[in-house]
Amino acid sequence: MSNSNFKEIVTKAVIGKGKKLFKDNYMMEVDNKPTTILGCWVINHTFTGTNRKNEVTVNGSFDVNVWYSYDNDSKTAVTTRNFNYQEILRLRVKDYDSLSNDNEIIVRSLKQPTVQDVNIKGNDVHLNIEKELGVEIVGESKVKIAILEDELPWDDIEEEPEINEDYIKEE
Repeated sequence: MSNSNFKEIVTKAVIGKGKKLFKDNYMMEVDNKPTTILGCWVINHTFTGTNRKNEVTVNGSFDVNVWYSYDNDSKTAVTTRNFNYQEILRLRVKDYDSLSNDNEIIVRSLKQPTVQDVNIKGNDVHLNIEKELGVEIVGESKVKIAILEDELPWDDIEEEPEINEDYIKEE
């Protein structure tokens, strides 16, 4: 029977995480009175996160391109607009003692912003955009492990039998 004691290892670990789906409405003014929306897409999504206790504030932006026809569907144009956002995500924290301003914040776009619905109202284009963000807080954590004081015995490794070349015959 061997005696054991414990040692603590300090390591980086995920101490809090969460995700949230956001559905937001936006409005774009266009130069001409649109007749038909021909296409709409979101590009250039960027974001960063900052920590405040068990909340992470995500500041981000994306560009929206709207391709539309006007003048009774006889001409087309594309309008681009940049939108900024700020989202707050409350997290389930596993280790409140490890929370500090030095924690690493990892923000992921689990679902890139996409246009779910688009409508024309006068010279304005109204958009419903959906995105999903995931956040992890990484901090120092302690892991306790058992240390065996007595070394376990070595297993004997049996040698493979040698092959006698005389038994191999060519036909």
